[in-house]
Amino acid sequence: MKKKSIPGMIDRMAEEAKRGRVSRRDFMNYSLAAGLTATTATGLWTKAAAAQPKKGGTFRWGLHDGNTSDTHDPGTYVTRQMIFLGHTHRSYLTMINGDGSLGPDLADSWEASEDASEWTFELTPNATFHSGKPVTADDVIASLNHHRGEKSTSAAKSLLTDVTDITKDGDHTVKIKLTGGNADLPWLMTDYHFAICPANDDGTIDWKSGDGCGPYKIDSGEFGVQWDLSRHEGWHREGAYFDKVTMLVLNDPNARQTALVTGDVHSVSLIDLKTKSLLERDPNIIVDNVPSAAAITMPMFCDTAPFDNVDVRNALKLSINRDEIIEKIAFGAATKANDFHHSPAQPYYPEGIEQRDYDPDQAKSLLKKAGAEGLTVNLSTADSVYAGAVDMAVLYAEQAKASGIKVNVVREPNDGYYSDVWLVKPFTLVSWGARPTPDVMYSLAYKEDAAWNESHWKNERFNELLLKAKSELDESLRKEMYREMAILAKDDGGTIIPFFNNFVYAHRADIGVPDELAASWECDGARAASRWWFA
Repeated sequence: MKKKSIPGMIDRMAEEAKRGRVSRRDFMNYSLAAGLTATTATGLWTKAAAAQPKKGGTFRWGLHDGNTSDTHDPGTYVTRQMIFLGHTHRSYLTMINGDGSLGPDLADSWEASEDASEWTFELTPNATFHSGKPVTADDVIASLNHHRGEKSTSAAKSLLTDVTDITKDGDHTVKIKLTGGNADLPWLMTDYHFAICPANDDGTIDWKSGDGCGPYKIDSGEFGVQWDLSRHEGWHREGAYFDKVTMLVLNDPNARQTALVTGDVHSVSLIDLKTKSLLERDPNIIVDNVPSAAAITMPMFCDTAPFDNVDVRNALKLSINRDEIIEKIAFGAATKANDFHHSPAQPYYPEGIEQRDYDPDQAKSLLKKAGAEGLTVNLSTADSVYAGAVDMAVLYAEQAKASGIKVNVVREPNDGYYSDVWLVKPFTLVSWGARPTPDVMYSLAYKEDAAWNESHWKNERFNELLLKAKSELDESLRKEMYREMAILAKDDGGTIIPFFNNFVYAHRADIGVPDELAASWECDGARAASRWWFA
């Protein structure tokens, strides 16, 4: 009976794999456990389970984070609507592959000088904008310069402060010169702000039209509502299997999940973790649970009372029970964090730093030292930030009572949260997507002059190390620097980081997906539209 059941189970798993419901990893693990050799299991996967993408159909995609105030300006990208739309209708120099490696997008190849202070990117000659215009070096230069200079208002301005010059050598070669070495520059080019737009004659970019050179072109749409796109037949890479893509902004978690269950959408970018187990029992739905470097942060303005006192900041950090929050809010789909924004999923992770745990007594002692006994603070959040964001804030408020701290949870509107609340109010709850390297993350949100320095934290030693680490080619020395930076952020910084959240989203069973899903953003690195297909 047992011998008969094993082949039958493998056959069924192979059939499920064709529909994108079983990964190669799971198939191989089961097959090996069933007594098959690795060679046999690989052969079975290749013959029966490795689904071949096919073109056709309209993919309907429900997104959890979008505002009516969003724009096409890549310098303002912040919501999932802007980020996902950007990865669907625009292109970048490089991209993060499903296996986490760095791959080509507009750039076919790239090469550094010996000290990594100058990089040369060779562009594919086949790329065109949706308007029909060929993509050239001029477009790349203008697009990157959009984030540079005194007049730039881009949120990514701080990422390019080390760039001294961007030039071309012909139509398809771009050279980027830096003040010092930066081994991460090709990774940096995957940042979602650095979308390539058509250049105007004056060296600026045409971002308002929505013209792009990505896998899909915009047919119509309205921010905060819906976007309708169709395949760009001039797409220069593999993929873009769907004929059309419809992106719907569904900020309400119940509406989003209902749309998935009824089949009104084929995928959603975020599910309510409370109902994860229920969805997993639905044979028509596949739940994707991908560990990542994404994080939930709780920044405090370090230049605003009472958060301008480091003892108050650390008291608030000691007043959160991370284990309970991971259990009850993230339902285990997270990695415990330690108040520094460097995930184990990123390179150079600092091992052995003492974990900060829940300690109300120590928090009370620090508050007494600061003269802040009976502390009351307001914490702003919204449903669209994270599945369970409001519940998380309420739970934190309960935990903080043991420290003598009153946390007033302010439930803000979903629409406009990242324009009207984040970076505006002094204590907020925020969702950060994954960044490929610690330098990118720290440069975006912890460098003292960064536009997105969400805690207004300024630490001279941290900024000194950030500059040194970026140009250090010795990996062991670089790791030591990131360790010191992590300790500084943990002990002096203004941001509580409870956990690094897994990307937990879902798709219908009739959607085919690659064996490996990128961990850079939800929905396969925000590229579901171009990487997935109808099975």
